[in-house]
Amino acid sequence: MPAVSSVLVPYASYLRVYEPLAAFPEPERGHWARYARRGTSPTAQDELRRSLADLLATPPVAVPVHESADAFVVEVDGVVYVCPWRTRLRGWLALEELPGTLPPVVLDAVLPPVVREQAEADHERWRERNPDARPWIRTAVWQVPVRWFALFSDEEREYVASGGPGKAPVLRYRTPMVQARRRVARALKTLRESLDEGPLSEGLVDVGRWLEEFHPRSLVELDYGGLVHALAEESLADDRSAADVAAGLAALRAGDGAATGEAYERLTERWRAVRNLQQAN
Repeated sequence: MPAVSSVLVPYASYLRVYEPLAAFPEPERGHWARYARRGTSPTAQDELRRSLADLLATPPVAVPVHESADAFVVEVDGVVYVCPWRTRLRGWLALEELPGTLPPVVLDAVLPPVVREQAEADHERWRERNPDARPWIRTAVWQVPVRWFALFSDEEREYVASGGPGKAPVLRYRTPMVQARRRVARALKTLRESLDEGPLSEGLVDVGRWLEEFHPRSLVELDYGGLVHALAEESLADDRSAADVAAGLAALRAGDGAATGEAYERLTERWRAVRNLQQAN
């Protein structure tokens, strides 16, 4: 999670791309191959703790000075996939979004203007040298964007109940890149044929462009992350948001307005409690 958003709102969800080792050029490929062989890939909680440590410094470190050399690693059917953290890049991107999400007095208290200005200047210089850089991880706070669910099917849902004290539940989806791209294209076609352009279709276009930046044999993962702490466990167990989005799109294609409305209502009711928690904070 980007350093800035992790301290302000730890209740975040993640959309991640895991690329096969073959997608990385040398010498980066060799680094990730050695990294994967170590078998000690950090967890999302490890990343969060490191971000929090930076922000507790005086003055706070809005964006790490050096790029992270860590990644999430998975092995599927004998193939190793890597999702680099790129914490520094994600920190800069999160910093750009902060002015629109926090009152100025709160923003200045958390990250003084001089700290933000220095981070923005560093980002500008870095971007000139790395114009094609993109993050492997997208973050959303206090929600899972509806457009993310369009990339997955209910059959790809993985839910693991809490294992007792200190063992948080897990709710995530994972799909091959080819499936994610196909579903984005189909969802966009449905929306454009049935509705006027709006935030959902615009968001899907943005996600689709992002996915095109990666190797076609990558994996795409949606992880509820810290949101599992904001939702009752029985709500998580019953959460079928990807199925609701799929049902809504199918109803839209069929011209069934009533069924579309029912799917939308299930989604909004499910996430209303989380939005209420955000307002309480």
